[in-house]
Amino acid sequence: MTALTLSTSGAATLRADALVVGIAKGTGSKSGNLVVAPGAEAVDKAFDGKLATVLETLGASGAEGEVTKLPAPSGLKAPVVIAVGLGPAPSKGDAYDAEALRRAAGSAARALKGSKKAGFALPTESAEDAGAIAEGALLGAYAFTAYQGGENKLAPKGARSDVKLPLGEVALLGTKPRDKAFKAAAERAAAVTEEINRARDLINTPPNDLYPESFAAVATAVGKEHGVKVQVLDEKALVKGGFGGLLGVGQGSTHGPRLVKLSYTHPKAEKTLALVGKGITYDSGGISLKPAGHNETMKCDMSGAAAVFAAVVSASRLGLRVNVTGWLALAENMPSGNATRPGDVLRMYSGKTVEVLNTDAEGRLVLADALTRASEEKPDAIVDVATLTGAMVLALGNRTFGVMANDDAFRTSIHEIAEEVGEASWPMPLPADLRKGMDSPTADIANMGERMGGGLVAGLFLQEFVGEGIAWAHLDIAGPAFHEGAPYGYTPKGGTGSAVRTLVRLAERTADGDLG
Repeated sequence: MTALTLSTSGAATLRADALVVGIAKGTGSKSGNLVVAPGAEAVDKAFDGKLATVLETLGASGAEGEVTKLPAPSGLKAPVVIAVGLGPAPSKGDAYDAEALRRAAGSAARALKGSKKAGFALPTESAEDAGAIAEGALLGAYAFTAYQGGENKLAPKGARSDVKLPLGEVALLGTKPRDKAFKAAAERAAAVTEEINRARDLINTPPNDLYPESFAAVATAVGKEHGVKVQVLDEKALVKGGFGGLLGVGQGSTHGPRLVKLSYTHPKAEKTLALVGKGITYDSGGISLKPAGHNETMKCDMSGAAAVFAAVVSASRLGLRVNVTGWLALAENMPSGNATRPGDVLRMYSGKTVEVLNTDAEGRLVLADALTRASEEKPDAIVDVATLTGAMVLALGNRTFGVMANDDAFRTSIHEIAEEVGEASWPMPLPADLRKGMDSPTADIANMGERMGGGLVAGLFLQEFVGEGIAWAHLDIAGPAFHEGAPYGYTPKGGTGSAVRTLVRLAERTADGDLG
């Protein structure tokens, strides 16, 4: 994990491998000109006030995420200056957007892979700015190197030697190390990003090493470390409890399913929040086998469970005054002589029967059992998170998750929270007319309905298993959970940790008495 410090050093005197400064596109009377952002005054002075001119000569435009490296002049201790674009400069009197700072810091941290220390002299007018910069830098510095060589001491003999480790230390300049608000912002950023990066590690871990039992073991170990109580229901307990959805999905694999309960409690908590995560550690589609080209990244189908796990541990590390319970519905969906067939009927934990028309619509089956179980404890609200449908990716693309809910105000609140923390989301409806498509002549409900609006149909299915009178929201993160393109901002290639920041901020708001 990259270290984070609030530095008392100035940009000119900091000894580091590089200094990161912000540049922006001029607006108004300065439109078209490059603007050096606040925080970089000492660096600009070292360039005789011509930093913007030098950068323009090198082709820099100030576009968001653009990174320009240049050698530092003699007035600086650091040998390299990295100028990162912030996009359009804000109007006079306004501050830079937190997400712009977050993404800029992430871009710079990625460019500094292999470096030991860098000073970040980005605009820091408030503790919130410092927190955003810290988040972006720590998330941008992430790299999954567990199975590669380089300086990784765990790498086997003969492994690759060209792998660079992430930036070792982020020093935030222009901050107030003794100020309580700045210290709290830095500590929060460090805790939450460490758990997001842990979630990313889980998502990126190959499915031969991450399966329900091993995921449960990780949860147990981390929970013990951070004061989270962990209960694991194995196959025998699931059979005894009648968890037909989890058992039906997992019965085709040699790795049996698990239901993991994570419990964080605060002695002064007045509200309880339940989080439910889809944890399909590998999804082949089962008997309804996925075609070639659609299963290579299906190790990521447990991203919802990883997000819930990270959020519960984060709540504990932050000491939030709210009770947070996480439910990880873990199974591996495989085809075999024991696998559930299309046409089979499963009896769910709720007692309802489900006709399985497509075994590749398995996430809703494991979530249904977990939602029913979570509802039994009468929480004030339930939020489930899942890489549930390709239909949601078709609707919203690869960077935006859909939000559905049984309460309009709660859905709006989740959407606003997601936008606040920098996670793109969009509110989606639950049209009642689509429910009829899941009517079954054999069972209480089928696990498939109309093809058009498939993401909404999945949400309607889940709603059937939520306890009466409980506010519930469903986050379909199928698009942003796993990034297959080139890294950008603080988003790496592979697992992203999507929805963790939204869940943590929801827990914080709930602790403050604002559940939405």
